[in-house]
Amino acid sequence: MTKIKICGLKKVQDIMAVNKALPDYIGFVFADSPRQIDAQKAQELKACLHPAVKTVGVFVNEKRENIVQLCHAAVIDLVQLHGDEDETYIKYLKSCVSQKIIKAVRVKDKAEIKEALTLPCDYFLFDTYHKDLYGGTGKTFTWSLLPEIEKPYFLAGGINAANVLPAIDACSPYCVDVSSGVEVNGEKDPEKILKLVALVREKTTPPLG
Repeated sequence: MTKIKICGLKKVQDIMAVNKALPDYIGFVFADSPRQIDAQKAQELKACLHPAVKTVGVFVNEKRENIVQLCHAAVIDLVQLHGDEDETYIKYLKSCVSQKIIKAVRVKDKAEIKEALTLPCDYFLFDTYHKDLYGGTGKTFTWSLLPEIEKPYFLAGGINAANVLPAIDACSPYCVDVSSGVEVNGEKDPEKILKLVALVREKTTPPLG
């Protein structure tokens, strides 16, 4: 069953919406972004979150000790590295925390993907490449660039209700990662969240019996 991550939550209203839809993961963005929140806000939102939903902390070239502190405080359940973090950085984090690590790869060409596949993370996340942005473009990339990948991965980049099912058919990702695709005017929309989660669940949940 394909899992679902709703990224970029920043308000209690956002939490209330995901508590109804119950995706598998939500994302708190700690990097520079219109969706950025701080540790205190993340802790407040986590306290309101349904316990079945796991929190992912999204970081770009963050000081490692800051990530470790958030992990030890149980504010985040997984770590997503969306910058230039290398093998040494990932190994250090894995030596300090028990949370699993997602490494984002901005898809430019097959050679860069192949190089990234050697990194010692638990999951990959494939997102759209932009020379000036680390993520959040709201645009899809050419899914056929992805090779056969043994490690489970998150598929991001312009995913929405209109293209999420073709994306699952084309890539068979472990999880689809959605942010702007469930927004209206830059704010999370409860109806869009419910619709997208229902679409994925209906398609990928095995029938009973």
